[in-house]
Amino acid sequence: MGEEYGIISKETIKPSFPTPIHLQHFKLSFLDQLAPSFRVPILLFYSASDVTTFAATDISALSQKLKTSLSEVLTLYYPFCGRLRDSSIIECNDEGVLFIHSKLPIELSNILKNPQLHTLCELLPCPPYNLQPQQRDTSGIMAVQLSQFKCGGIALGVCFSHKIADASTAASFLNAWAATSRGHGNGNLVPPLMEEASLLFPPRNISVDMTSGMVGQEKTVTKRFIFSGSSISRLRQTIGCPSFNPSRVEAVTTLLWKSSLEAAKESIDCGEEKIVASGVSHTVNIRSRMVPSLSKHSIGNIWQYAVSSLVEVEGEVGLRDLAERMRETIGKVDGDYIKKLQSDEFVEVVEAIEGARRLAEQKGIRGYGFTSWVGFEFYEVDFGWGKPIYASTIPVPIKNLGTLMSTKDGDGIEAWLTLTTRDMARLEHNAELLNFASFDS
Repeated sequence: MGEEYGIISKETIKPSFPTPIHLQHFKLSFLDQLAPSFRVPILLFYSASDVTTFAATDISALSQKLKTSLSEVLTLYYPFCGRLRDSSIIECNDEGVLFIHSKLPIELSNILKNPQLHTLCELLPCPPYNLQPQQRDTSGIMAVQLSQFKCGGIALGVCFSHKIADASTAASFLNAWAATSRGHGNGNLVPPLMEEASLLFPPRNISVDMTSGMVGQEKTVTKRFIFSGSSISRLRQTIGCPSFNPSRVEAVTTLLWKSSLEAAKESIDCGEEKIVASGVSHTVNIRSRMVPSLSKHSIGNIWQYAVSSLVEVEGEVGLRDLAERMRETIGKVDGDYIKKLQSDEFVEVVEAIEGARRLAEQKGIRGYGFTSWVGFEFYEVDFGWGKPIYASTIPVPIKNLGTLMSTKDGDGIEAWLTLTTRDMARLEHNAELLNFASFDS
């Protein structure tokens, strides 16, 4: 008989100690309420040599270690095993976290050479993006899938509800879980700051869906672009001048914005309205921008959208012009902006973001959105058999959106970008982009 593939087991992992009664109703913050009804997906890949050294041929011991340490760490991250009851409360009832163990008839090396979106999705315990808001998600706050490859390597796919977790929260949780797995008891962990966000940004009586209208009828395609550390240095020098030195993220995002915009302008058919203006939005982690600043172990959606003013693009648009606009946009999310979010002026901020989204839907205007996970410590997640050889996410399959992550060496950036099929076909031949980036065919 041949080897069996597919799901080996499904289990619900509950915290090793019940959540105390006084913690059983966890308040979401106002920023959590604004977060999309998606999941935050993360995939961590570990090499066969590291796994075999740790577990020999017995993968069930490794699986059990993951489950035991997950059960322990959930006592600190108690809302993660609860259920969302309405727009502002998680009922921390210890219903648990789904843990799937599966076996796949593919080699890890095939994925590492050329990660394909549909294959990566199979390594996750649930579909991360619910693009139909009316379909209520009744599954848990968090779910895990351990996948074994033919070669002996493994992938750990984790999905967190975006209603309580951003990328920083995901990195913080995974590193705490890994430390517990390595034998550092909960007493030795930096405790997560669970209530901080809802105290600083109390929930509001609002109902906002920032993603409504984003899903169009056009066919989209997602590709991964790799920028090495040396390429990013060249790009920063190309854009910079004595008075302006873009950051790595600003430089890469600006080039992707400019190249995507040029592709869109080239792919317009006769009779279609010309693109005359463009804008960009970028997510900004506000933990370090608050006074006093918040710890990276503060749990929740402690980020905001920075939305640019429109740039006229009928003629040639320079990289530096767009980079300066990017810097100005991200710089708007400062102490004063955060104070507005905390006061009754929060309505103005929400209306401005909603207005920018509506504006981007107008003909002749092309809007692009980016989120950066650069700098979050996904490559540090060591459960006892070594650090990941590759860490990735699954980008949102909505046109004109990009997600940036660090490469393993910490110097490069990997960008997943979703465009219409037509625009992507043009983008793949953009000489300026190809001077700095390589992409998967």
